[in-house]
Amino acid sequence: MRPTDFFRTLIAFIILVILHYTLRPLLGWRAGPDFLVIATLLVAIRVRPGAAAIIGLCVGLVSDSVDVHVFGAGALAMSAIAFTASWLKAVFFADDVLLNALFFFLGKWAFDAIFVLAGHRGDAGQVAVQIFVWSPLSAAVTALFGLVTLLILRPVLRAAPS
Repeated sequence: MRPTDFFRTLIAFIILVILHYTLRPLLGWRAGPDFLVIATLLVAIRVRPGAAAIIGLCVGLVSDSVDVHVFGAGALAMSAIAFTASWLKAVFFADDVLLNALFFFLGKWAFDAIFVLAGHRGDAGQVAVQIFVWSPLSAAVTALFGLVTLLILRPVLRAAPS
């Protein structure tokens, strides 16, 4: 990654992290957008799988520091989706709107599934409702916000001419 691309991606990442901790609490939605997943996926598709996993681990640890009862579940989930996204970027990721939406949707849904299963929260019924009702709704909202984010940050994320 060129230095200019690095700084552009870093700016987008910082904006998304700020949105996660400022806008998301203001919305107060049960199935709200997850800007940390969007930020991690945007970075993961621009780096190698090992670096993506480390970035996902760091972002997950930061998000886990808010809730110590499930410490490590977010780090595991975020590193898994970052590694997978980076590994699959050459095969599936393109500059197509539907593919981007599917990418964000599946990334958020996978994050929630891993987080809920690794966090051991609730009984089997509560886990099933979370994974099959609330997680897909949250993933759809995250996909929508991810597409809006891509449209807004397109000038920042656009590669500089060689």
